[in-house]
Amino acid sequence: MFIYQFYLSRIDVFLHLCYFIDITMELTRNFAVLEGGDGSGTTTQLSILKNKIKNTGKIPYFSTFEPTTGKTGELIRRALKNEITINPRTLCYLFAADRNEHLYGQDGIINHVKNGEFVICDRYVVSSLVYQGIECGDKLPESLNSFFPLPEITIFLDIKPEIAVERMKNRSSLEIYEVLEFQEKVYKKYISVLEAYGKKGRVEIVDASKSVQEVADLVWGIIGQMPIFNHNENDL
Repeated sequence: MFIYQFYLSRIDVFLHLCYFIDITMELTRNFAVLEGGDGSGTTTQLSILKNKIKNTGKIPYFSTFEPTTGKTGELIRRALKNEITINPRTLCYLFAADRNEHLYGQDGIINHVKNGEFVICDRYVVSSLVYQGIECGDKLPESLNSFFPLPEITIFLDIKPEIAVERMKNRSSLEIYEVLEFQEKVYKKYISVLEAYGKKGRVEIVDASKSVQEVADLVWGIIGQMPIFNHNENDL
């Protein structure tokens, strides 16, 4: 009976997220996002990908990340580092505010895309649906993020939580979410959210347990096939 109820719950969440994404979120071309739990390597892969595109000298690009380095992003980062305490619902609002400026500010993602640039971002809406969804329920993050555009491609760096947490042991300090118990919840939540997210936007899953270079090659194999790169494909 318990197992039956669990699967009914999963189906309900999936259908609800599909409805939320289908009716609200528009697709933005030439915009790609790296997603994954803490320790999955999104920051490392963003750096490698940025250098790969830069070295080709063929495609104008803009690489970025969330939380941003703006005032709101800095406040979020202080909370993640446990330097200040912020209520989870307040943090959810802050992530959405930081994202809105990140998208629509003077140097925002939308302006870069309109200028013909390729934009690659470390974390985006899915992170909020996952992390803030765990902390304060699905309704608030869904509502706050409902009118933000979908990226053309979301790449999920798939790695088991125990492996990711082991990787993070070498860090000088850990953030509030970087513990195994929470990361196990994060992994499960990512799977359910990405199922629905992939109904409208393109979702690619990469095995992030491989070596850094192997993961980078897989990521480039996906990004390099996007239409913006096609006319220079032989040069890449």
